[in-house]
Amino acid sequence: MDITNNKSESLWRKGEPWVWMTGASLALTLLITATLIVVVMVNGLGVFWPANLQQLQMKDGTRVMGEHIKQEPMPSGEGDRAQFKIGNREINGLDFRWINLPDVTETTEPKDAVAIEREEYGNFYGYLTGVRAPGLEGTEDQDVLDLFHQKKEVVENLEHRIEALADRIQVLSKQMQELRLEDQRLVYNGVKDEDPELLDVRRMHNALREDFTILLNQQDELRAEQARYRLLLEDANGIKIDLPLSHVVRLYQPNDMGTGSKMLFYGSKLIELFLGEPREANTEGGLFPAIFGTVMLIFLMSLVSFPMGVIAAVYLREYAKDGPVVRLVRIAVNNLAGIPSIVYGIFGLGFFVYGIGGTLDQIFYPERLPTPTMGTGGILWASLTLAILTVPVVIVSTDEALGAIPQGVREGSLALGSTKFQLLTRILLPMASPGIMTGLILSMARAAGEVAPLMITGVVKLAPSLPLDGEFPFLHLDRKFMHLGFHIYDIGFQSPNVEAAKPMVYVTTLLLVLIVLVMSSVAIHMRNKMKKKYSSGTF
Repeated sequence: MDITNNKSESLWRKGEPWVWMTGASLALTLLITATLIVVVMVNGLGVFWPANLQQLQMKDGTRVMGEHIKQEPMPSGEGDRAQFKIGNREINGLDFRWINLPDVTETTEPKDAVAIEREEYGNFYGYLTGVRAPGLEGTEDQDVLDLFHQKKEVVENLEHRIEALADRIQVLSKQMQELRLEDQRLVYNGVKDEDPELLDVRRMHNALREDFTILLNQQDELRAEQARYRLLLEDANGIKIDLPLSHVVRLYQPNDMGTGSKMLFYGSKLIELFLGEPREANTEGGLFPAIFGTVMLIFLMSLVSFPMGVIAAVYLREYAKDGPVVRLVRIAVNNLAGIPSIVYGIFGLGFFVYGIGGTLDQIFYPERLPTPTMGTGGILWASLTLAILTVPVVIVSTDEALGAIPQGVREGSLALGSTKFQLLTRILLPMASPGIMTGLILSMARAAGEVAPLMITGVVKLAPSLPLDGEFPFLHLDRKFMHLGFHIYDIGFQSPNVEAAKPMVYVTTLLLVLIVLVMSSVAIHMRNKMKKKYSSGTF
């Protein structure tokens, strides 16, 4: 008994139980993280796979067509029920329906059943019965699908012409806006209506307005021509639908597709996801603006928080004399890391948006007030807010990395005649660079997932223009932007059709995780290279 007690006391003194508890906690954390990633991947990767369409014959004589989503026992215990995505929102009212399987008399998968992705009202499931187009008398002697593809090309050509006109209209609109602002500036500065400069501005504005009206009329004519191309459809119960062909994003027959065709379809959907624009209240289409906004936000945030955090940590560790003030600053920095992010959002709104932005409006754009130019949310103010939020992480990690360097290294370098600045730039910072990179990794990971501060400093549901484009001055830091985190919140909790939005929630979550992993992996790779280089004494 004494030997057993002595061994037990020895283990506790050595800390063995705490080591095992720490290892178990780490294993549990990794297991939870892996489970979360697996759930997101399982629900996200299969979203774009074209599922077969099933047609159900019900006991009451009606038919239901849709994609089988999931199946579960009925609450009454009298069999199973299945959830189907039935689409056809203008007919059914809802995209999804629960069906009691005992009420189904027959299940088939018709080869000619079509699935149509539309610009609005979700998917349509049914049958393609005809095509209506100028100069087309009938479809009796022609394959309907071939007709669809032929007329779809015509409609796409018309759409390209409409988009070209839209680009010209947008250019004219911006020029007219610049002239309106110039008019406001001249009037604000006291220029009279009869002044030649003001008259020239208004004359050019009127000329642009005439060109603008002509282009709008041309665009309306093309849209009217485009509206003459239509699809004739029927649902499973024979209800006829007349659909404008311009509203069709893609049409396919999943029951007649092989594995190779489905893989090509899946690839096209992935390309659309990464490069396309959102549609259908952000529940369909691509996520390029949100991906771009997220990456750009993290990049701008890092440009501010990283140098600011490193400089602050260097001063605290290497230059400031230890005392009550320095200790108080360290405590404050550590406490800043635990402040709720929404508090930083309120600070960013008050200090950056209303404070700095409002002041810039009063100095540089007084004629535009009360309409704000810089005194409103934008990617610049959102990036600065996240920089303030994450800079304590960089400070703490850099301070710890510098503190881990032995004091003898500093004394030896100074004894050999190096200056304080040379010691810092050639010895200390290179040796501390792995720890500094750790702070950057943690700050990027936290910034990527923050949503609350962005909601009041510049993020929007749908941004018409990117903050970076080909128009001078190319980088528009005052523009609002989209963000993957806010996109998840918006479609997951603000969408009127939660079931229809659920697949995109998983896809967006998976994309956000991948972006964080990719950016963190690059930073970790750089950190490991620095650690290998500087720990071996080759610098």
